[in-house]
Amino acid sequence: MNPLLDFSGLPQFEKIRPEHVAPAIEQLLSECRSLIARLIADREQPTWDNFVLPMEDAHERLARAWGPVGHLNAVMNSPELRTAYNATLPVITQYYAELGQNMALFEKFKALKHSPGFESLSAARRKIIDNELRDFRLGGAELPEDRKARYLEIQERQSELSSRFSDNLLDATNDFTLLVEDKSELTGLPEDALQAAHEAYLEHAKTAAVEAGKPDLSNVEGAGWLFTLKAPSYMPVMQYADNRKMREKMYRAYATRASEFGKPEWDNSALMDEIVALRGEEARLLGFASYGELSLAAKMADTPEQVVEFVRELARRSRPFAERDLAELREFSSIELGLDELHSWDFAYASEKLREKRYAFSEQEVKEYFPEDAVLAGLFRLVEALYGLKISESSAPVWHESVRFFDIRSNGKLVGQFYFDLYARSSKRGGAWMDDVISRRKKDGNIQTPVAYMNCNFSAPVGSKPALFTHDEVITLFHEFGHGLHHLLTEVEDLGVSGISGVEWDAVELPSQFMENYCWEWDVLSGMTRHVDTSKPLPRTLFDKMLAAKNFQSGLQSLRQIEFALFDMLLHSAFEPGGAKSILQLLDEVRAEVAVLMPPEYNRFPHSFSHIFAGGYGAGYYSYKWAEVLSADAYSLFEEQGVLNPAVGAKFRSEVLAVGGSRDAMQSFVAFRGREPRIDALLRHNGLIEHA
Repeated sequence: MNPLLDFSGLPQFEKIRPEHVAPAIEQLLSECRSLIARLIADREQPTWDNFVLPMEDAHERLARAWGPVGHLNAVMNSPELRTAYNATLPVITQYYAELGQNMALFEKFKALKHSPGFESLSAARRKIIDNELRDFRLGGAELPEDRKARYLEIQERQSELSSRFSDNLLDATNDFTLLVEDKSELTGLPEDALQAAHEAYLEHAKTAAVEAGKPDLSNVEGAGWLFTLKAPSYMPVMQYADNRKMREKMYRAYATRASEFGKPEWDNSALMDEIVALRGEEARLLGFASYGELSLAAKMADTPEQVVEFVRELARRSRPFAERDLAELREFSSIELGLDELHSWDFAYASEKLREKRYAFSEQEVKEYFPEDAVLAGLFRLVEALYGLKISESSAPVWHESVRFFDIRSNGKLVGQFYFDLYARSSKRGGAWMDDVISRRKKDGNIQTPVAYMNCNFSAPVGSKPALFTHDEVITLFHEFGHGLHHLLTEVEDLGVSGISGVEWDAVELPSQFMENYCWEWDVLSGMTRHVDTSKPLPRTLFDKMLAAKNFQSGLQSLRQIEFALFDMLLHSAFEPGGAKSILQLLDEVRAEVAVLMPPEYNRFPHSFSHIFAGGYGAGYYSYKWAEVLSADAYSLFEEQGVLNPAVGAKFRSEVLAVGGSRDAMQSFVAFRGREPRIDALLRHNGLIEHA
């Protein structure tokens, strides 16, 4: 049996092969199309049970087959799987685009909305129907037939371009390596970074020997260190390497990935232009002035102008702090490091030196206290205390030997399960993300247990030592776990608004960013540390230094996010593709307005901006800053009533996590906080308020 068609339990990752993809999806799409035809032909009054439920069942099967394919393409990428994925993606895209334009289905949903039985449905089901009606309008259901055809072409082409954007970035990232054979060129680098680079060199040398037909050299030894553009290799170089020329070489390679400076077949320049143009055309087809307007139709924010005003207000509040940060760094770099000019490849290095001098600790020193097992145990204890849960390791088929699987129980009852895939590897796309495997719903009288993937790109264990996480990586882990809890702790019983489904995009980061606050609480952090050599917990004196340094360069960091958010929204609301101004020129204008640190002319940041060109954040990157406002304000209630207060935790679970997308995000926030959100807590948390 095709393992992609086995829905009896968890995905059978050890059995899935590229050749399974097309047959499974073709079969399921055929079943879906037959069902849709039957539902349209049915002359009975549409009800939830005879109309919505059969579609929900069929589309869940399709999602549960396609989901593992997309997941494997992201975490175990291979030429064969990539080919199978990219060949099938247009077929999937076309089906959903056709579905969104099916006028007969649209009429059925309208009939259901206006039927006598609508008001007797649960709030969740009414919300699903309202969302469907909105999505039909946004999906072109009311377009004339000739425009529907063009809309379908646009959807298919966009999905193809976004997939190619990701592939190009992954290939360009993997293609660069820097071999260093003289250890004296690597002063400043931490020992674990050196060891990881040496192991990478040995692995590379063994592979090259075998490929050259010299297996007798597979036990190659010798001096050599291999560096790549993957975060666990790249970041330590930029932060710690004394070798300025090496930092510059690595920076240039990183900043020009997937651009005209590399292989032509991996250049994302034309793809970006076409993606933006197609999005604008899609928006105009649907009667919107811009893609920004179209994007916001299903978000909390109302207009692009409102978003731009929000982002610019944050920029205004942040800029004085950013200018102060940069002036301090330039003065320090000149006096202490002898750097007359501060370049982009000096920034992380000089910042780390300034941090060490000002706060008398280094990130490397902190990292020694965060072995993986202690961090996970502390994370689990926190959510167990807040939400009355119990997390325990379990077993399931996995896609890589390093992946782990866990159960979540509440009052002894299994309520969710999740995979952790925490380490970087060449077959895995960069970044960190959560995705759903199975969603909670009531089916045949039983509750279906939700399951999530949580993926990061941390350094794997080196030698006999466990994996060690930087404090920033701990924050990333907590962030993704917040997303996971949003999916896993839902109490909604209908797929369309279960977990994160149906949640407005600019509110979906609330539970994740909320979790980050706990990485700065002594009562939480102290219990999840153990020095890798001495086994002693994190000293309070070191934590106090970390806390003092918490908002180190927060002005610069805030402006960086604002730069990305403003660029994204202007690109999708006030930019004319093919006009006199290029995408890079638009970014230059944004930087001139809000940035204080300018990168070199060759920097090609947009070419690797996967969030907006391949990750669903187009005209939505501001969501991170908006969700920071929500999360900081939500956390302020815990600050007022006790950060580990289980009563407040229970309220957050019931009013935010449990309800998923079954009601508007603003209603959920107000139900928890007792009022609408305010910006004050965010500014206070980030140290962006002047003190008398």
